[in-house]
Amino acid sequence: MGQDHRQPQRSGAPDRTASPTLAQDARSPRNGLPSASPRWWWPTVLALSMATSSVAALVLPAVIAAGVDRALSGDAGAGVAPLAAVLCLLTAAETLAQYAGPRATAEATARLRAALIRHVMAVGPYPARRTATGDLVARLTASAAEAGLSVQAAVYAVAQLVMAAGSVLALGLLAPELAAAFGITAPVGWLLLRRHLRRTVQRGEGYQGAQAAVAARLLDALAGRRTIAAAGTVEREIERVLAPVPELSRHGRALWDSQRRVAWSTGLLAPATQITVIAVAGYELSTGALGPGGLVAALGYATLGLGGFGTAQSLLDHARARAGRLRVNEVLASPRQPPGLRCLPPGPGHVELHGVTVRRAGGTVLDGLDLTLPAGRCVALVGRSGAGTSLLAAVAGGLLSPERGTVLLDGVPMDEIRPADLRAAVAYAFSDPQLTGATVLDALRVAADPVPEARVRAAARAAQADVFIRRLPAGYLTSVRDAPLSGGQRQRLGVARALARDGRLLVLDDATSSLDSATEAAVLRAMDDTHAHRTRLVVTRRTATAARADLVAWLHEGRVRALAPHHELWRLPAYRGMFRGAEDAQG
Repeated sequence: MGQDHRQPQRSGAPDRTASPTLAQDARSPRNGLPSASPRWWWPTVLALSMATSSVAALVLPAVIAAGVDRALSGDAGAGVAPLAAVLCLLTAAETLAQYAGPRATAEATARLRAALIRHVMAVGPYPARRTATGDLVARLTASAAEAGLSVQAAVYAVAQLVMAAGSVLALGLLAPELAAAFGITAPVGWLLLRRHLRRTVQRGEGYQGAQAAVAARLLDALAGRRTIAAAGTVEREIERVLAPVPELSRHGRALWDSQRRVAWSTGLLAPATQITVIAVAGYELSTGALGPGGLVAALGYATLGLGGFGTAQSLLDHARARAGRLRVNEVLASPRQPPGLRCLPPGPGHVELHGVTVRRAGGTVLDGLDLTLPAGRCVALVGRSGAGTSLLAAVAGGLLSPERGTVLLDGVPMDEIRPADLRAAVAYAFSDPQLTGATVLDALRVAADPVPEARVRAAARAAQADVFIRRLPAGYLTSVRDAPLSGGQRQRLGVARALARDGRLLVLDDATSSLDSATEAAVLRAMDDTHAHRTRLVVTRRTATAARADLVAWLHEGRVRALAPHHELWRLPAYRGMFRGAEDAQG
């Protein structure tokens, strides 16, 4: 997912710690897993129970053989106790394995999902390589669930192979001819299994990729369902969403066909192997080289040895798990910014950007940009559509680290500041704010350190949101889900949430674009009255908003073309033309 281009560490700066590994993420108590359940507890229980079950299963034919010989010699009762003990041990071990297996799978899946979510959130809103939301959902649900099978499948496969190997060894101890008879057909089965397993891994990756494609298209369609309904393109969207289904079907049929071939092959080889062993054992019995108990033991060990073919399903599960793990690891391998370790000292909110370069798939968006935001001043950031104003706002507030260049907040590089200190110092309001929390009050108070209710209500009044909030069914305690909010009302709530934070830098990324001119003017006027001591960066496309700012930063072709008051820039035809085009587009 791209390279993590970082500037060389300055002398005297503290050492950085590498980003946490998957194992560290999984062990963290913050991932939602119970701390009383260590990572390897249930896999260990499963392994021990399967080992015990395998040993008991290997001992069982010998115990039965001894019992048969004693029964034929007239001492039938002597073999009952050993047989009962082995059966009880085998039953207990199998029962425990049936419980431990799903627990190990469930907890492995939970750890993968927790690590995936934590990594995606830690990478931030501007990853080096974007992954579609539907694809992420598919990886989080289907791929992680498949990957969670790996431990259980591996344990079962090893146990079955151990039993098969132990059975062949036991047959050899009974009579070398029995082991040779078993070995005639078994290698053919393993060659077939190996071939089909390779195909299963390839088909599994393709199947999960096609699933992700359908999920991504479906989520896109659901997000734009009003537009689709208004345009009358429902049937076309259905076709678009279902376009990957033939590929999904092709991979699915190939996947199940591979499993069918494995079952068919082993279904033929198992009886052939068993018949061969029985025939040799019968011959050994007729010659007196093998007693009746030995014949029974040979039949038992032949059956256990054939259980090695049952490894096919476990290995197929492991192949599916590997395919799922590869898809999860593609996301976990994306570079993530190591957290800063420096405390942010008190300061007025002075921001400096030096030589900032940001690239995206389409090319270089910000190219060696320099910009200074004076402390306690309001700077309007303007530019034509696609100029990168939102990316610059993200860089200035520490949401995005540039590929090259430095960003300083009160003299401290932003990538060296502790995340908690940085997020407390910078408040954001966006054009499409997401309201999280049970109630409107919760959505406004959301922060690492909850904001006092009195400050929330004052911020809501400044953002011109208090009046309509109090008109909601339960006022500030109205459920966010039940609040009938327009786009402009949501924006005012987003601005109120930012104003409630006691930070030194406030970034409004086109956060008033859905407000009418009068409401926007009232919001900006109140913000000037109550937050004049804070540094403000306002991304805007409106002339009136730029005119209210102390300075205007004009972004053009990846650099700041000018930093000056609006009335000075207004003399330039290109500057005036930019606003006319933007305001015409807004309607």
